[in-house]
Amino acid sequence: MSYRPPHVDPDSILVEPPHPATLDPEKLLKQCDFQFGRGSGPGGQNRNKVETGARIVHLPTGLESKATERRQQQVNRHVAIGRLRLRLALKARTAASRDGHRPSELWCRRRQGTRLPVNPRHPDYPALLAEALDVIVARRWDVAGAARILGVTMSQLSRLVRHHPPAFAMLNKGRESVGLQPLRK
Repeated sequence: MSYRPPHVDPDSILVEPPHPATLDPEKLLKQCDFQFGRGSGPGGQNRNKVETGARIVHLPTGLESKATERRQQQVNRHVAIGRLRLRLALKARTAASRDGHRPSELWCRRRQGTRLPVNPRHPDYPALLAEALDVIVARRWDVAGAARILGVTMSQLSRLVRHHPPAFAMLNKGRESVGLQPLRK
């Protein structure tokens, strides 16, 4: 068997490990610029006069997220951080070995046999999605091979990605770009 280098997605932003989506919020915020502003639309006097909207920019990648739908600044801040972690999981890639990837401690802790039960609203979801996508992309969009390396079934891995529709769309676009059949919903 000859060496095959990991695939690199041209639409992704390459970052140094650890993946920013795996960082706890305090460490992630050290790499970010945070701004607060007024929201627009309905919400009454508080929304129009108080800076409750949150905008966060991850400086190394330039990715940003915002939240303005709530009336409390802290709630919008928390929502914006969660959205940023999902965007980072989707767009940022760390180098992963095509065949020799070792699952992270978080992945091993969350895995139950060949299953990976995780709710997409759970704080661990962006980190798990980022690791899954790193391996899937390195394997040139081969979900079955990535599942084997990560120690879960293909259906569990595809379900993890399917929970976030933009990630599932990216996966299918990548599979089609290399001549593979798209996964069904």
